[in-house]
Amino acid sequence: MQTINSLSEFHRLLSIPPPLHPLVSVVLVSEIHAINSDAWQHFSTDFYTISLKNNIQSKVKYGQHYYDFDKGTMTFIAPKQVQSVEVETTNTFNETMGMGYVLIFHSDFLKNHPLQSTIKNYGYFSYSINEALHLSEQEEKNIIEIFQKIEKEYQHIDKHTQDIILSQIDLLLNYSNRFYERQFITRKAVNSDLLSKMEALLNDYFNNTETLNSGLPTVKYLANQLNYSANYVSDMLRLLTGQNAQQHIHEKLIEKAKEKLLTTNLSVSEIAYELGFEQPQSFNRLFKKKTEMSPLKYRQSFN
Repeated sequence: MQTINSLSEFHRLLSIPPPLHPLVSVVLVSEIHAINSDAWQHFSTDFYTISLKNNIQSKVKYGQHYYDFDKGTMTFIAPKQVQSVEVETTNTFNETMGMGYVLIFHSDFLKNHPLQSTIKNYGYFSYSINEALHLSEQEEKNIIEIFQKIEKEYQHIDKHTQDIILSQIDLLLNYSNRFYERQFITRKAVNSDLLSKMEALLNDYFNNTETLNSGLPTVKYLANQLNYSANYVSDMLRLLTGQNAQQHIHEKLIEKAKEKLLTTNLSVSEIAYELGFEQPQSFNRLFKKKTEMSPLKYRQSFN
């Protein structure tokens, strides 16, 4: 796997002029003509990439309904994430990319700035491509204005350039956070179906001795079964229900534990092992944290 360290190297692979600023660049999608290189097959970068594509001709369909806007689609990629891109033999990206912008900024550009820490709070940098952000026309205009301001700012570099550009990136990330929350809400029917599927998965998991032998269910396991990324599932659930995926797992776990405590004669340790815990003490701590009483006291309270 190849690691693309610099913006200059990335520009060269895209067959576009060198960046005016060594650590931040805005690229027009329409000007990209990527060279045919093995680097695209399996690579990572040392910089963040935020892409906006527009003039997309098709909507994304979920079940029998269209939920997404078709004006603009945004994707977010963090440093060190493994990527792959298919490049046609004509040495150009597929024409279906349409128009748009790609904002690239090196992780070093964030040093000694609050954004270096806060950017890690935006979970959408770990979302999959199928979880892209879909924009309305007005939302797209807001984002394009920020791209254009960033591009204009690094034309003449001085001591204020970094702070001004980073304030624009911060604004861009906050807008994107808002738009993702809007997307979770507009997809409420789809997400409700996703929640039902997750409940069914958890029921099947806790009712299956073979899966429990592998230990407790994880957020990653559920996300893989649902064909979504772990971050996306957690963020969606947090907005819709107030609980993230891990908390949902714990709720289901406690529900099953209460059922076994009241309907079987199994010891607390036996119940802990049946639920996938390696150590009964871990089960006791979690149960007490969630119910404010030990498993044994809970059972006795009903006797």
